[in-house]
This record gives sequence, structure tokens and C-alpha cells, in this order.
Amino acid sequence: MIKARITVTLKNGVLDPQGKAIEHALSGLGFGGVGAVRQGKVFDVELAESDKAKAEADLKSMCDKLLANTVIENYSVTLG
Repeated sequence: MIKARITVTLKNGVLDPQGKAIEHALSGLGFGGVGAVRQGKVFDVELAESDKAKAEADLKSMCDKLLANTVIENYSVTLG
């Protein structure tokens, strides 16, 4: 069993209206020192796989095909 964490974030230069809304909400709650906020997604995945290289290839394929929109998003995979 291999566990992985996939983190998906917007690429630099891509507008992030949800992050901007969070930034304004935090300011409204009195957290005035908060700078720019960017939001993202985290996926925790367990694979019934013992081959680390195969697992990494499968996880990359999952990201490229479904979990991330690679036109506007970056992703990173961390095996745990």
C-alpha cells in the first residue's frame, strides 16, 4: 500500500477569485496583516501498489487526466 498527497494550485498569473474572497473575508474578521491568499486542493490517495515507480507514474497520470487542469494549475505529488 502506497499513500500519496497531491497538492493542486493555480499557476502564477492565473486569477484566483476564491482566494481574493478569502483574503477580503479575513480582513473583515480583523486579520489585517494577511497578504495575498491563493487557494488550492489537496487529495490524499492510497494505492494498492508496491512498486514506487509505477505508483508515481499512475499518480502523475491521474493528475494529468482528472485531478488537475494542467492549463491553469500546477500539481505536486508527495509519497508518504
